[in-house]
Amino acid sequence: MFSLENDTMLINDREDLIAVLRMRFGAISGDIIEKIYAIDDFSTLQRLILAAANANSWHTFLSELDAGDNSFRIVGDTFNPLGNLKGCDNHNES
Repeated sequence: MFSLENDTMLINDREDLIAVLRMRFGAISGDIIEKIYAIDDFSTLQRLILAAANANSWHTFLSELDAGDNSFRIVGDTFNPLGNLKGCDNHNES
């Protein structure tokens, strides 16, 4: 039963992360969704949810996603969601 609860929590965290990304940045590619579903660590998913909510650009979030377990601090201007008030940051730009 414990494994089923963990699986459910992982699925919920993944879906929460995808929902935050869609709210912040619009449509998400299948590759990114696959990458998110490959994550099976609660701490990493929760960190990425915070990063998605606070990153000031799609590029900043992708850097955090690519950091994997090696990232543990979300600080600085790149994690100020109001940092790009001059215009909308389109995640399709590199």
